[in-house]
Amino acid sequence: MKTMKPLLRSLIIPSMLFLGACCCGKETVVAPPPPPPPPVVLPGLGDVFYDFDKSDLRAEAIEQLKTNANWIQANTASNVLIEGHCDERGTSEYNLALGDRRANSAKDYIVNLGVAPARLKTVSYGEEKPFAAGSTEEAWAQNRRAHFVAQ
Repeated sequence: MKTMKPLLRSLIIPSMLFLGACCCGKETVVAPPPPPPPPVVLPGLGDVFYDFDKSDLRAEAIEQLKTNANWIQANTASNVLIEGHCDERGTSEYNLALGDRRANSAKDYIVNLGVAPARLKTVSYGEEKPFAAGSTEEAWAQNRRAHFVAQ
């Protein structure tokens, strides 16, 4: 039994120190999950950008929408999702409504160019999926957009 005491001490004391170190109340740092892969953007489908607090189409947006409509008509096997996005300013509810107006203004223009409305779906993400990080005018301008995703 005398030979067991030193053996037990040599096993128990380090194990208690180990458990004490592991259970000292410090939070464990967990790596964040990887970001989702970017959506598939095919040549010919480009984003349309908007002015602050607007859903009206700008002149360069009309040119891009014509390009997008030509691509959609040429690729009859694909449907397109139009995502409405906003910058971080404004409430979440307001930005969801504004993103919806932006997506629908792009959809309406493309439908007027002859694309079947059944091939187009819209969704608003508001400020939830920014393209550019930061709180600068440059980042905000990139986040005010209608984004086209082939499905």
